[in-house]
Amino acid sequence: MIKLLIVDDSALMRRQLTTLFQAEGDFEIRQARNGKEAVDENREFQPDVITLDINMPEMDGITALSLIMADRPAPVVMVSSLTEKGALATFEALNLGAVDYIAKPGGTISLSIGEIKTELVSKVRSAAKARIKSKGSSARGLVQRLKEEREKSSTRPVAVRRGVAGEGLVIIGVSTGGPRTLEDILPLLPADFPWPVLVAQHMPASFTRPFAERLNNICELTVVEADRPMPLEPGTIYIGKGGADMLLVQRAGKLTVIAKPENSEFLWHPSVELMGRSALEHCDPSRVVGVMLTGMGYDGADAFTEIKKRGGRTIAESEESAVVFGMPAELIERGGASLVLPSEKIAAQINIWAGR
Repeated sequence: MIKLLIVDDSALMRRQLTTLFQAEGDFEIRQARNGKEAVDENREFQPDVITLDINMPEMDGITALSLIMADRPAPVVMVSSLTEKGALATFEALNLGAVDYIAKPGGTISLSIGEIKTELVSKVRSAAKARIKSKGSSARGLVQRLKEEREKSSTRPVAVRRGVAGEGLVIIGVSTGGPRTLEDILPLLPADFPWPVLVAQHMPASFTRPFAERLNNICELTVVEADRPMPLEPGTIYIGKGGADMLLVQRAGKLTVIAKPENSEFLWHPSVELMGRSALEHCDPSRVVGVMLTGMGYDGADAFTEIKKRGGRTIAESEESAVVFGMPAELIERGGASLVLPSEKIAAQINIWAGR
């Protein structure tokens, strides 16, 4: 049995979620009405996984999460609204150690809860087996360390190598646990990094712009949401727009990233598989670096394996650091990983391959 704690201030939402998970047949469930009760129940019930609302009276979900992680860390799936404010709160929760998030249904709960049933059950089951990342590796601490290192070396001359987009390309596929993992990797790419970087992170449409802005604040490189056709520029990180698929095309003789409506033939979006296929079509595979990070499922495994077969280089995040080992494991199983590395060593390897 999976011990599940449902935390929500809405009695109707608690009842709907309880009914949903009881129908699965293998969940033992308790409820909490606010963050304070959640902290107490986490200590007493010792759940395998928690669904945690963000906006609650007496104690909100973010405060409760910080106390849960300090007292008795447990896998947490945040229940978030699909607004910019909800996105910002969700990223804060992920930084504190939450494993994943689910969009809270709008309108009549009894009518809309069925729309997210499959996704919710899948994410909760996955989270129950997930690795909880320690708060100590947060982006804020990383950025502070980087600033200190740059200050120490500020008197040394820095050789800046001007690259062009055609020299190389990094493509990154990531899902569950991705925002936190990306915040631990992308800030380590230096300001003179010579290649473009494309990131397909499974994420709702309203989340990707705030996420790109958040990364832009902590990275040396410029980070943008690829919400329109953009010619690739060296040293720029492009975050695929949620609710769309990110593809590479040739326009006016330039390699350009575009956002296309979601292709219904693929399960996850922005699709890592489609991004990888477009890179194979328009780039010399030997100049492509594919990085497969934490996430459920197999998105991108076939395309990244083909990249390796055709002379490219690929990295699969190792089980020891992946929040969910699904996507990297699929790449490894297909023989598509040139290297298997923990997340803290991935940026250094990318820098070596890019000549940094």
